[in-house]
Parts: sequence; C-alpha cells; structure tokens
Amino acid sequence: MGPRLKEGRPSDRRHLMGRTFVETIMGAVVLAVAGIFLAFAVGQSDLGVVKGYTLTASFASVGGLSTGSDVRINGIKIGTVTGQSIDQNTFNAVIKLSVNPTIHLPKDTVASIASDGLLGSKFLKLEPGHSPDKIAEGAAIENTKNFEALEDQVGKIIFLATDGGKK
Repeated sequence: MGPRLKEGRPSDRRHLMGRTFVETIMGAVVLAVAGIFLAFAVGQSDLGVVKGYTLTASFASVGGLSTGSDVRINGIKIGTVTGQSIDQNTFNAVIKLSVNPTIHLPKDTVASIASDGLLGSKFLKLEPGHSPDKIAEGAAIENTKNFEALEDQVGKIIFLATDGGKK
C-alpha cells in the first residue's frame, strides 16, 4: 500500500507530487533510450528490400518461401524476393526477385530454395556458374532446383534403407 495522507499536511502532498514527477521523467528517459536502441537495431539489420534489377525463377514448389525473403550467394544477402505468382501454362510458382545492381550473375547460375536450419526461415540460394554471359535484367534464371521438404527427404531415406521397398 502507498503512503496515507492525513488531511491538512501539504508538505506530504508536495513530497508525493515531486516523487511522481521524477518517476514520470525517468519513465520518459527509459522510453527514449528504448526508442533509440530500436532505431539503431533496425538500421543495422538487413531487413530492407534490396533495390536493384529484377529477375525471375520458376519452381514446382516454393516450400514456404515468402515475399520479402532474402536472396543469398554463399550466405551473403544480395537481393530480396519481391513477388510470387503462378504460371498459367505450367502451373509452376514464379518467383520475382530484386538483385543488387553491382552483382552480375552468369547465365548458368542455379537457383534453389534453402532453409536457415531445421526450423529456420526460407531463402533463395543462388549458386553462380562460370559462364561469361550474364543474365539480363528482367530475364529468368533457367537452372532451378525444386524445394524438397524435410518430410520428403526422410521418406526417401526410409525407402532406400528398406531396399527400395523390395522384399
């Protein structure tokens, strides 16, 4: 319980009002420091969309890859997934991505969907080839590897471990 005030003691009220004012100021200082920390953390993170040239890649399954996901080469973010759609002819998932304009990808680059770990988020992994020809802006990455879910991989291992189902 807080301190009880008796009627007619103005000095006690002033003391409480002074303490409340100090607590309010300290609360405002804590909120300001938290805001500065949050602004610094957001500024230092790679959460923004990479502005660059646009490419597309087609997959049979995207396995949880979403708009805003990273595009990486050797673990380094070089782009952002900017959109997803369905090809009306093949019914494949078409991923639209923005790549840093200083990165010029060879035509034989391979795109695959990878995960940050067992429970990590998905990202688009690019493996540059050795072709002297570069992928033009707006073009498609022709070489893609479809996403394979962990359950599918475990199922294949079990199938192989049981002699391919032969008994």
